[in-house]
Amino acid sequence: MENTVSLDDLRGILIACAGEDNPLDGDISDVSFDDLGYDSLALIETAAVLKRDYGVVVPEDQLTVLSSPRELLSLINDRPA
Repeated sequence: MENTVSLDDLRGILIACAGEDNPLDGDISDVSFDDLGYDSLALIETAAVLKRDYGVVVPEDQLTVLSSPRELLSLINDRPA
């Protein structure tokens, strides 16, 4: 399993989890999840996919305080192995 999740990896997961046609074009790193249209249920599903595909566990209490893709990527990529 790959340990590092890229912005493009996360973009694909977000699109799949939201079940929407939003392609999330451009640099979405610092765009808030609210502005991207992602609610807590979509983020919980995102966390489940990250766990399944990358072996990364994102605690639900941390999901609620993350505000952007950059914060989520930082959390999952900066964890000790």
